[in-house]
Amino acid sequence: MIINIIKSVKMEEVGYMSFAELPMKKAFMLIEPGPVILVTTNDNGRNNIMTISWHMVIDFTPEIALTTGPWNYSFQALMHTKECVLAVPTVDLAEKVVGIGDCSGSNVDKFEKFALTPLPAKDVKAPLIGECLACLECRVKDYLDPPGIFILQGLRAWIDNGRKERRTFHANGDGTFVVDGGTVNLRSLMEDKLPSGV
Repeated sequence: MIINIIKSVKMEEVGYMSFAELPMKKAFMLIEPGPVILVTTNDNGRNNIMTISWHMVIDFTPEIALTTGPWNYSFQALMHTKECVLAVPTVDLAEKVVGIGDCSGSNVDKFEKFALTPLPAKDVKAPLIGECLACLECRVKDYLDPPGIFILQGLRAWIDNGRKERRTFHANGDGTFVVDGGTVNLRSLMEDKLPSGV
C-alpha cells in the first residue's frame, strides 16, 4: 500500500522538476576542485610561480594530477626540469594569487612583483613560498598528452604550524571564490577506509 502511494507521487510534487538546465560550458563549475594553489618552478636558475586550480590527489598516495599546457610559461619548465613545488596559499593571499595567474613569468619576476619569499627546498630546485601555509616538493612522474595532465610524485611536505590564517580558497571558475568554513568531523564513520597515520 505504502509503495503504491510512493509510486503515484509525481516528480513535480517532490521538487525534482525545480532543476533548470545548466549550459555544458558551465558544468565544470559544479565540481571545480580546490584549493587554489601556486606552482613554483626553477628553470636554468630562474624562479617562477603559476596559479592553478585544476588539480587533484590520486587516492591516499602522495601523487597529484594537475593539468596545464604550452600556453603557460611554467609548462616548459615542468617539461624540462621535471620538478616543482605546490604551495598552498590562504585567503589573505587571494588577490596576490589571482594577480600571479594574470601575468606571465616570461617577462615578470613574480616573487619580486608580489613580494613573496622564495625559500630553498630540500629535494628540488624549485622554491618553497615563505608566505604560504604549506608546500609540497614534487617530481614529474608522467605526462599524459592528450589531455595534458602531469602526474606528480610528492617527495617532501612542509607546513607552517604557527600561521594564524589557515583558510584556503576554492575557485568557482567564474572569477569568484569560496573560502573554507567550519569542519564537519565524520571520521568515526570512515575509520575503516583511512590509511594508518592519516
